[in-house]
Amino acid sequence: MNNVQEINEKVKEKNAVIGQLRNEIAKNIVGQQYMIDRLLIGLFSNGHVLLEGVPGLAKTLAVTSLAQSIQASFNRIQFTPDLLPADLIGTLIYNPKEGTFSTKKGPIFTNIILADEINRAPAKVQSALLEAMQEHQVTIGGETFSLDDPFLVLATQNPIEQEGTYPLPEAQVDRFMLKLKITYPNKKEEKEIQSRMAHTAIDTTVSSVITPSDIIDIRKIVDEIFMDEKIKDYIINIIFATREPEAYNVDIKDYIQFGASPRATLALTIASKAHAFLEGRGYVTPQDVKSIGLDVLRHRIIISYEAEAEEMTSDDVVQKIFDEIEVP
Repeated sequence: MNNVQEINEKVKEKNAVIGQLRNEIAKNIVGQQYMIDRLLIGLFSNGHVLLEGVPGLAKTLAVTSLAQSIQASFNRIQFTPDLLPADLIGTLIYNPKEGTFSTKKGPIFTNIILADEINRAPAKVQSALLEAMQEHQVTIGGETFSLDDPFLVLATQNPIEQEGTYPLPEAQVDRFMLKLKITYPNKKEEKEIQSRMAHTAIDTTVSSVITPSDIIDIRKIVDEIFMDEKIKDYIINIIFATREPEAYNVDIKDYIQFGASPRATLALTIASKAHAFLEGRGYVTPQDVKSIGLDVLRHRIIISYEAEAEEMTSDDVVQKIFDEIEVP
């Protein structure tokens, strides 16, 4: 138990920085606490984040504000239908005078990448991100280059039904630790946005309050956060219920085409620890798992035609699993 108390102390020490981070981001973003917390969870658990929502919900501004509040390098890439993989990762440039090739690195060589409207580009461009997101390295012309640490892809996408969008390949989507559904602000928040932002000149600069080395220190604390064996089993049961629902008496067998992969188990475990950290605790509770579970699993479950016919979404399926699986 002493160990948990030690971790609690470390968490409380670092939580002052979290308050400062939130305050800086709040200079630009009104409300959207859910989105900001999930971006921080991605940052502190070394997980990429995909934000989905209609245009105009401050997705890009939130990511830019987070990047500015960290003393880290940041690049924004606007994904378009004519974008090429070389525009993202770089290419070999031929020097005719010397008859040699030199490497020109692309914008992916940075700490934080904002992949804006990622589903506006075709699959070959999205696939260029796969190696970078999983192995934190990039191969250009047979030579492999390591990416900086921390390296984080924060991507925004418009809902698939919108014109001019390409669905992301499953392998690509699975590499995002979290997929967030961003919704409209409430009336009070909209009024606040109106008061603060309805000007011809808006200052959106924020101060840097945290360094890359601070992020790496916080990640070490997140790794240390205590998780009881019962909570570990609870996570395993949730993941297995997406693959073998009948074994857990969850009546969704006809609604799932493919369940969650082992990557989902790892993501849910680490994200639950990061959620506990943000809550100021050195140990994980079942509520941490439930709070973050939907964001970890909604994009990892492929629903069947039967589910679509009954207008069930992956969110509905995941919620049913959480309702049925016994909580420790």
